[in-house]
Amino acid sequence: MRFVFVILLLSILSGCDIFTTRVAEPPNKSRSNYQTPVTPDLLIQNLVNSLKDKNLENYLLSFSDPNFTNKIFTFSASSSAISQFPALANNWGVRNEQQYFNNLISKVQKDQPITLNLSNTSSSPQGDSLFYTASYFISIPSISADIKSNYQGELRFSMIRDSRAIWTIYFWQDTKSSNLPSWSELKGRLY
Repeated sequence: MRFVFVILLLSILSGCDIFTTRVAEPPNKSRSNYQTPVTPDLLIQNLVNSLKDKNLENYLLSFSDPNFTNKIFTFSASSSAISQFPALANNWGVRNEQQYFNNLISKVQKDQPITLNLSNTSSSPQGDSLFYTASYFISIPSISADIKSNYQGELRFSMIRDSRAIWTIYFWQDTKSSNLPSWSELKGRLY
């Protein structure tokens, strides 16, 4: 009997660590690379990351909040997109951006990337404001036959540093620049 007790005790002590705590699994929440945009460059990086991470909250934080500035966000779509999607011409604001972006990320699987590449960037500071222009190329996974995978154009952001000293976009103008559809067309299809 004593022999069985010793064998049992040895197997428990050398066995399966039943008395040690395990590392808890992280909660099931979306990734976030968000950094407080105290510079215009951080604001742009947050916008790029919000697409990559498919993070609605961080995407919306890129746009001006009337609680902290007198600027209300507006989007000016490319003219070719307005002719296809008249809703783009009707005072497009943060609520419209929320609906478009939420529809986009709900259609793209978690493991599939959305990429935004910006090139030919330039900026012109004007005190607490900044005008930013760039060429963009967006690539999304194929999600349906009527939604293309690639979008290209030119964007112009008017940015402001709000009362919290955080940079936000208050005006976004999109221009089609190639035979690929523009970002406006992506918004129009997913709105």
